[in-house]
Amino acid sequence: MHLLLSKIVSSILQIILFAIIPFIWWFVTVRKKQSFPQWIGLKKMKWNKKVFIATFIVTVAFMFLGMLTLYMLKDIEIATSEFAGLGLQAIPAIVIYATFNTALPEEILFRGFLLKRIQNKFGFGVANVVQALIFGLIHGVMFLGVVGVAKALIVIIFTGVVAWLMGYINEKKCEGSIIPSWIIHTISNIFAGICAAFSLI
Repeated sequence: MHLLLSKIVSSILQIILFAIIPFIWWFVTVRKKQSFPQWIGLKKMKWNKKVFIATFIVTVAFMFLGMLTLYMLKDIEIATSEFAGLGLQAIPAIVIYATFNTALPEEILFRGFLLKRIQNKFGFGVANVVQALIFGLIHGVMFLGVVGVAKALIVIIFTGVVAWLMGYINEKKCEGSIIPSWIIHTISNIFAGICAAFSLI
């Protein structure tokens, strides 16, 4: 119960932290023209067969690359380490962690804010590469001093590729909605949490 409450509180703080700059930007520039959720991409999208297949493929790729990353970092303290060995009792906390502590804040900042703002200035191609590179760097650089350059570079490439794919699905297949990448990100993080909880890796 303590772990669940901890994840709820940290999720609220994380969402506020990651959304504060996008919110201020929206408030100063376009608040009279568009609501914040619409502007950031938290909006309905049309599901069709192609979108479903693309989302499924990227989710599986994210889970597979995530599994390889977890294996490389198995002796290192990472975000999901707090669920290690807890089994079924960790599931509610894992779902909150995956959905609201990591996936939603990161999607708001990277695909909802960074990608869209850069895209407005330099086009989709540049914007998607930039957000993917920053996403990958943030996830890889934190391990640089612990696992060395080679493994950190692999983490950067893995997470960067997935970030690029999520940006592509959002902008090119789903009219700028960040819902698909939020779903992909959430499922992948739940999988990582379950791997930790049941000591699968």
